Amino acid sequence: MGTPCVMTIRLAGLVALAISMTGCGGTSGGTISNGGGNTQPFDGSLTLSAATALVLQDGTPVPVRATIGRSAGDTNSVTLAVVGLPSGMQAQFVQPGSGSAGTVTLAASSATAAGTYAVTVQASEGGAAVSQTLTLTVGIVATVGAGADSNSGVGGKLQQFMGIDLEPDLWRTQFLPTDWDSLDLLAPIHISIQTTDFIPMKANTGQASDWDFTEIDKTVLPALDAPGHSPMFRIGNAPLFLDTPGLNSPQFVFTDANLDTLTQYCVNLVRYYNTGGFDWGGRHFQSASTRRIVWWQIFNEYNINGLLPSQYIQLYNRVVPAMKAVDPNIKFTALELSTGGLLLGDVRNNLPWFVAPAASGGVNAPVDVASLHMYSGSDRSYTDAQLFGSIPGFVDDVRYYYQELRSRPDLANVPVWVTEFGVDSDYQDADGHSHTTGGPFAVDTRGSSAFYTAWLPYLFSQIGKAGSQGLMHWSFSDDRQYGLISETTNAKYLSYWAEYWLLRKFPWDGVAPAPDILTLNATETSTVETLATRNGDGSVVVMIAGHAVHSSTDNNGSGDPRIVALDISALGPFASATQLTIDAQTDTVQGPAENPIPLAPRMQVTLGGYGVTFVTLIPLPAAAHDAPRSYNGERVWSRPPSTRSGIERAGGR
Repeated sequence: MGTPCVMTIRLAGLVALAISMTGCGGTSGGTISNGGGNTQPFDGSLTLSAATALVLQDGTPVPVRATIGRSAGDTNSVTLAVVGLPSGMQAQFVQPGSGSAGTVTLAASSATAAGTYAVTVQASEGGAAVSQTLTLTVGIVATVGAGADSNSGVGGKLQQFMGIDLEPDLWRTQFLPTDWDSLDLLAPIHISIQTTDFIPMKANTGQASDWDFTEIDKTVLPALDAPGHSPMFRIGNAPLFLDTPGLNSPQFVFTDANLDTLTQYCVNLVRYYNTGGFDWGGRHFQSASTRRIVWWQIFNEYNINGLLPSQYIQLYNRVVPAMKAVDPNIKFTALELSTGGLLLGDVRNNLPWFVAPAASGGVNAPVDVASLHMYSGSDRSYTDAQLFGSIPGFVDDVRYYYQELRSRPDLANVPVWVTEFGVDSDYQDADGHSHTTGGPFAVDTRGSSAFYTAWLPYLFSQIGKAGSQGLMHWSFSDDRQYGLISETTNAKYLSYWAEYWLLRKFPWDGVAPAPDILTLNATETSTVETLATRNGDGSVVVMIAGHAVHSSTDNNGSGDPRIVALDISALGPFASATQLTIDAQTDTVQGPAENPIPLAPRMQVTLGGYGVTFVTLIPLPAAAHDAPRSYNGERVWSRPPSTRSGIERAGGR
């Protein structure tokens, strides 16, 4: 019997040799069929130096020693082999021959899919063999460059803010957040408020009773006082008396007379909140807040709410100039198209109309932002893989928006915002059925589970790299499908902490300089999303989101573990580093803890399944920027080469 050994190499954040040993044992006295129906004993044993090994996709060789235990006098030649290697991985051998030691050296490439594999190492002597199982983890290598990626984001900047949608209405149990402290703590850049049920104009009789702002102001006035003081009023639909009656989704009856009434309604909203109010039926209506509403959205998802593209353009061209005549300083988001689920690609049926020359029926009113909505699925039956698989389509939509906007010089600089997003757009109708399928409705808890902590960072990164400049979650206080906090208990979900930390790790308020998106090369992008940015203070944030599904049929599964070797050697030295992870293990009451980690040229990040990790590199004090330092055995400067003078780069001073 071979003597088992216990050997551990602690990586402590550093992937050096790329091998982890957690204990190893031997197998002796194995047998193998000799092909004649009998078994022939191998009077020896096989002991591996490792039971597990981490093999990186960059080809770093990983040796595993094999020790052969022999009976006295046995000098027969022993040959090593490996059975079950994953595609793209190679094994090389130093054969034991008549000795007692050999080596299996493993190397993976980017063609080897990341994940965990069980392979069999065999030692054979003639027709007999013994074997040991070796568990291989194929790890991803993500290499961060020192320069900005000018092809990503907005000229190399991650110029994307995050906001929140509030929609006070009757069809859910909550009308407005009761926990404004949690919203203030979150501190979204914009708070979007959509009127659906609590539309303040009730009729058009000329009487004071036509208007009632009581319910909508329960949300608008606190939102005006929230951090940022920058709500966006979404005129989601017309006053109900202008809509087709009896529909779950109100549809505006498009006539010239109704357009005139809708325009008057919109004008009075601007007067009420921004310019001292308006008079109606002998009564003066004026907001109790002295703060103005700058941002306005005209109509919600017209492409699924009964309007043709030409009708929406006519509506927008009529309403917007009238509103700006009251307050020239207000700004507008246009379009707000619904995408996702079965509607991916629907933007291509609408945008060409909008961006057509004004003389040919295109928009002629001011456009400050072009917006769209993103929902990965439309009912709970979508698998995890399908929901993750929708994100490349959203990236295409953002790029298509910019392509079409740039076809007109006056729209070429209009930014794209996502003014609603979520995992699943389904909801319960008045009869308790799924709005999408008509069958029984069930809450899709992936909107607040560990799934979301991978899905949202993946979405944020991908569309941010494509140039999206705003991402607004629908909605804040709600059930586990939509909410960041519980509508009944105000308890924070995992989704709250995912958004809280995205806001802080990638700060942009729409005004201040945005972080640089650093160049990055990853050996695998299909299961892990990586984003690296550098802030103005020299700090660097690397986000790694694991969205590997365990099974193609998983629905709210746990995901598959991944290991990433994060190579930051090109960035030079830093003072310290921290790591923060949000996943299924996160305390939703206190939120995730941010902990110091050792600095190294290569740092290991382990994702246990669905989740996201933020590695933050804290810069050296400013005084240290004038002196070279030793880093990984080399004399280097603190600042990236691109920021130093020619003398410094040449090794002067």
